Amino acid sequence: MKVTVVGASGLIGALLVGKLRRQGLEVIQASRSFGINTITGDGLNAAMAGADIVIDVTNSASFGDSSALEFFKVSTENLLAASVNAGHYLALSVVGTPRLVESDYFRAKMVQENLIRAARRPYTLLHSTQFFEFISGIIDQSVDGDVLRLPSASVRPIAAADVVEILAELAIGTPKNSTVEIGGPEQFGLDEIALTNLAINEDTRQVISDDRATYYGVKLNDDTLLPLKGARLASMHYVDWLYRSMAS
Repeated sequence: MKVTVVGASGLIGALLVGKLRRQGLEVIQASRSFGINTITGDGLNAAMAGADIVIDVTNSASFGDSSALEFFKVSTENLLAASVNAGHYLALSVVGTPRLVESDYFRAKMVQENLIRAARRPYTLLHSTQFFEFISGIIDQSVDGDVLRLPSASVRPIAAADVVEILAELAIGTPKNSTVEIGGPEQFGLDEIALTNLAINEDTRQVISDDRATYYGVKLNDDTLLPLKGARLASMHYVDWLYRSMAS
């Protein structure tokens, strides 16, 4: 079975390539680092040739302007065209995307998902909650002078390794032709998880709970970032992951 992983140089992509190869699958790595460009199309047809499964874990370099929309629209159209003979198109997306279209980034993700559905081919969309690995970045973006301001909206963050496990499982399974949602085992407020992160890292900055604070430019309801009922929940806990990451 031949799998093409698009976005193979990113956090999820690199872990996924290793996981699939350990399972004995033939894996083609597709990203700019490997000379394959989903926007210009350079190298794309060769990367897709003979692929049984295409796993799209690409991401936009920008989160805060209209360039994300252009990226996901053009990239997804090119990927779908080049992989027309593949039996399964599996794409990673984000929990809450349909509820966050006020954001340029999440509106762009919605366009990506709609293009995949409209292609009328076997597909699976995996909606994941925010990764543990990106929590520090969210905290850093919340700096307001000498304090951090975050909303109390709830999240169920997840380890990237757990996302990869589920992607690998879905890849070799029957296409769902629908969306699968996943999240972490614990529910926190964004302000609460920031406090946990700072405490373990011995960071003395103050966290202020402020529900006017935004998430990628969008004001959140308490359940905006939570997976829907019936979502699969991973096993790795945030504090355990933090200590492991600090020790490595």
